[in-house]
Amino acid sequence: MQRANLFGANRAGPGVAGTIGGHILYKSTVIAMDEARIPLAAIKGRGAATYLPHRFEKDARAVFDDGWGSLDEAALAKGAPLQTHVTLEDAKSAISANDSPDIYFDYSVNPYRGCEHGCIYCYARPTHSYLNMSPGLDFETRLIAKRNIAEVLRAELARKSYVPQMINIGSATDCYQPVEREYQLTRQLIEVMKEARHPFALVTKSSGVERDLDLIAPMAASNLAAVYITLTTLDGDVARKLEPRAAAPHRRLRTIRTLAEQGVPVGVSLAPHIPFVTEDMEQVLEAAWEAGARSAFYHVVRLPWEVAPLFKEWLEVHYPQRAARIMARIQDMRGGKDYDASFSTRMKGSGLWAELIRQRFEKASRRIGFNRVRVELDLSQFRPPGVNGQSSLF
Repeated sequence: MQRANLFGANRAGPGVAGTIGGHILYKSTVIAMDEARIPLAAIKGRGAATYLPHRFEKDARAVFDDGWGSLDEAALAKGAPLQTHVTLEDAKSAISANDSPDIYFDYSVNPYRGCEHGCIYCYARPTHSYLNMSPGLDFETRLIAKRNIAEVLRAELARKSYVPQMINIGSATDCYQPVEREYQLTRQLIEVMKEARHPFALVTKSSGVERDLDLIAPMAASNLAAVYITLTTLDGDVARKLEPRAAAPHRRLRTIRTLAEQGVPVGVSLAPHIPFVTEDMEQVLEAAWEAGARSAFYHVVRLPWEVAPLFKEWLEVHYPQRAARIMARIQDMRGGKDYDASFSTRMKGSGLWAELIRQRFEKASRRIGFNRVRVELDLSQFRPPGVNGQSSLF
């Protein structure tokens, strides 16, 4: 995969602009030439528009017109369909502990790294930087599947020292992203949870969760499972731009209805709320309630690390006329910055606009009937699973 074709050339030393398509591009010392810029454009089925360099990269990247048609070649390459590549990994551990006071679960398990849904606002994008990959297109096209994750989880739950706590499946990736259809790692995790009678919750934008209702519904009947469907907007056009490979809004509503009809406690996540982009909060809550959701929560958009420049690129591509206005409102809720990581404000923001969003959500939720009954899953039913898949007799 030649990343330079998509966002520019690697700088390779004095007088050398870099390479595109394997060709060295030299800066002219005779004729003065201005660097040309390839305009950003949406890539069908992808959220990011570039292979944005991650924060640990040493090389700067730029585009240079050498007069030999290299920019034309780059533009053509950018129009080619991008394939998803999956690398298999043997996980050393399954359960990650959470000590953030603003997150409701204690433990999480992530069967994949990266996410094909391509949500441009995803706070997990910067995790690809630790893999020496771009938080941009790499995050949604170069995925890692932890093929032994269920076996590792089984071994961790079977330890004598293990104390059951609330587990969330897929906190840094959507556990039902498209590749789950082939690898079925999430289903394997739920099978282990079912054997151990361990409570869990998951948040997804995918209708793929319906496949595992044969496991989830009986656990929900025993107060061991809950599912939350993320529904940022009812506008299909906006959703396709924001979350290009996630289920369409109407399909997510159907999933909420299916889960509710099967007796699964189902909630709706309006995360993130993006000013001047996802402004139909009240309509989303009403539609989710009608479909069967009985709990709801929201966050305002978060732009940590590389998510900020990626989101700004996305605005340039899809909403150039209102990009400055959107960023100004986000910064109003973040103390004048793109992002504030303070636990007290990072989920909901601060200031006048954050307070208005809070009031909108709470008034609509109260009027409709959300969050009147808190879902409390039962930790007391836990029993350690057999290490080799055989249940204990004792």
